[in-house]
Amino acid sequence: MAEEFAKAVEDGLKLAKRIYLGKDREAAVAPPKPPPPMERSLDWYLPSAPMVYAVISDPRIVDNPDMPSYQPHVHGRCDPPALIPLQMKGVDLVVDCFADTAFIQVCGTWRVHCVMGSRYCDCRIAVPMGDQGSILGVEVDLPRKSYSTELIGVEECKGVEKIARPEDGGFLKPHIFTLTIPQIDGGTNISIKLRWSQKLSYNEGQFSLNVPFSFPEYVTPPIKKISKKEKIKLNVNSGIATGILCKATSHPLKEIRRQAGLFSFSYEADVLTWSNTDFSFSYSVSSDNILGGVLLQSPSLNDYDQRDMFCIYLFPGSQKSKKVFRKEVIFVVDVSESMQGSPLESTKNAISGALSRLSPEDSFNIIAFSSETFLFSTSTELASKEAIERANEWITTKCIVGGGTNMFIPLEKAVEMLSNTRGSIPIIFLVTDGAVEDERNICDQMKKRLTNGGSLCPRIHTFGIGSFCNHYFLRMLAMIGRGEYGAAYDLDSIEVQMQKLFRKGLSTALANITMDAFDNLEQIEVYPSCIPDLSFEGPLTICGRYQGTFPETLKAKGILRDLSSFIMDLKIEHAKDIPLDRVLARQQIDLLTAQAWFSENKQLEEKVAKLSIQTCNISEYTRMVLLEKNKIDKSTVSSGARTKPHKIVDFEVPKRILLQSLSVGFGDLVATAENIRPGIEEQKPPEVAEIILKATSDCCGRMCNHCCCMCCIQCCSKMNNQCVATLTQLFTAMACFGCLDCCVQICCPGQNAR
Repeated sequence: MAEEFAKAVEDGLKLAKRIYLGKDREAAVAPPKPPPPMERSLDWYLPSAPMVYAVISDPRIVDNPDMPSYQPHVHGRCDPPALIPLQMKGVDLVVDCFADTAFIQVCGTWRVHCVMGSRYCDCRIAVPMGDQGSILGVEVDLPRKSYSTELIGVEECKGVEKIARPEDGGFLKPHIFTLTIPQIDGGTNISIKLRWSQKLSYNEGQFSLNVPFSFPEYVTPPIKKISKKEKIKLNVNSGIATGILCKATSHPLKEIRRQAGLFSFSYEADVLTWSNTDFSFSYSVSSDNILGGVLLQSPSLNDYDQRDMFCIYLFPGSQKSKKVFRKEVIFVVDVSESMQGSPLESTKNAISGALSRLSPEDSFNIIAFSSETFLFSTSTELASKEAIERANEWITTKCIVGGGTNMFIPLEKAVEMLSNTRGSIPIIFLVTDGAVEDERNICDQMKKRLTNGGSLCPRIHTFGIGSFCNHYFLRMLAMIGRGEYGAAYDLDSIEVQMQKLFRKGLSTALANITMDAFDNLEQIEVYPSCIPDLSFEGPLTICGRYQGTFPETLKAKGILRDLSSFIMDLKIEHAKDIPLDRVLARQQIDLLTAQAWFSENKQLEEKVAKLSIQTCNISEYTRMVLLEKNKIDKSTVSSGARTKPHKIVDFEVPKRILLQSLSVGFGDLVATAENIRPGIEEQKPPEVAEIILKATSDCCGRMCNHCCCMCCIQCCSKMNNQCVATLTQLFTAMACFGCLDCCVQICCPGQNAR
């Protein structure tokens, strides 16, 4: 889908050259130029900032709405439609950071500058998001209508009559959300508000944020005299951390407020061209040792769960004091036929990089699996230079791709191999791109094995590739194994995301973490239920709900590298300016969904749906709808006074359009069994010839179900001329109805939303 989008934008930029800007404007901004040959790639045409595109099927409507050029007639249609980037008249960016989560809001105005004033077109909004981005909402304001998105429960979806086409709303790539607004007149100004959340990255005690905010030059209006306002506001509340220090920013921000753990910046300027760099910001948390704290908050009045909330943060401290555990590591890698090519090559590179980071006192092994299981060694080996070289050679030459997916046996072998570990932390990394039928059984068996393990039972870290694997199974398995979960939904990010997971799993700072106060509360829910280890590669967040009185002191306990005990008193504070329900919503929804899948609990599913709707976060048990509201102008005039009518804007009852499912689902057993590779799951629309062939072949099949050729011949041989003529007319009428149905499929596929 991303390739088709990029090609449509390329066609749209060519089509935009038809627009006449006037003699005094041509010198201001030249027509869009194609990228240099060395830069001409798919990513160049994909949005690098919030963008709006005119969807052009008929090239005859492309013209300046203010100054018609009367260009020569254009024959034909754009199939698929071309996408012309709209010019932007103003943009405001507001970023609110709370601990490791950022909430982004972009308000902008775009103009349909490329369509005649007497014609209209659909407009497609594209929202690129940063690390682990999650779309929260879109609002569109037009002169006569307004549009907004909201989430509804799965049962409520059955009452929505209009269903959008796949291209009208969904994810272009895992981090790019698109939404189509229908029938906007040429020359219209479109006011749009976009909201999403994303995570801040963490490295060596420093938080970093990167927001896509790099606009291409062709979205700048051509008139230099028009003032173009660019505004940025940044608010940072670090939660329990103190002594934070601003490190770097991409734009010239001005500090407007600073308190302990909280500060604000702003930027406002009249610009000739819009920002051509992403908005980036970083700050450090100064602490040499492990730092932690607790935030408490009461629920709001409209919260479905009236229990109090808590959030525990643990920071690993600076890298200067970095002392990691001795490790025994086993990589359990899926080498089924679907992993062939880029997925397996990226996995090999990531494993090779992870092996190079092991110290000589660490040990490792590699287990590859498909229908069979292949072992690099019968036991773990010390991570010597010679052993690592043999492992890299084995991965490249001996690791044969093929067969199906059998996950339980290699996991059982890995746990068995690490069952007698002493003085080191046992770690399992599971990498797969498929789903299997016995996933719940695997979770049950691993839960029993790990519960009966020693003081340091094996940690299971999981990594899912593509959309065919059950990511909630992998998340649940990681939760049971006190590990981390990672994923890559597109092929380009596999190696980067997998290396990120390996670094985090191999950099344990504190293990076997417990909180002594959890046993004293009446009702408490903890997410995750099995607390994972604290890594030097990122902070640890433990959250949940409780009923009763939270203790005045809380002790965090764990085991350090030398297996000595660690105890720390956590400071308890009441969060005043932090919306804990929104900050923790994404984590809670994902973990609760994994538990609901594992336990097949309907009550948990309903709980996820309520949390999803309340916090505007997408889930497996909710769907997004587009609300369309018509504006009604009611004029009022004072009697006996010569005053201008006062307009009161009212709205009709909104119409709802159901978008396609935006969630990842629970895996695809059929695709796994057929060894379909990740990255080719997108279904292309059927060609016209395919529709005709399907319709005609299906028609013949239905006829054959009711009669055979010999019966038909014998019947026709005994008919008189009048009967033959009547049957001929009947069959001709049936054929016309069949052709009409075929034409509807060809010309109007998925037009239910119209």
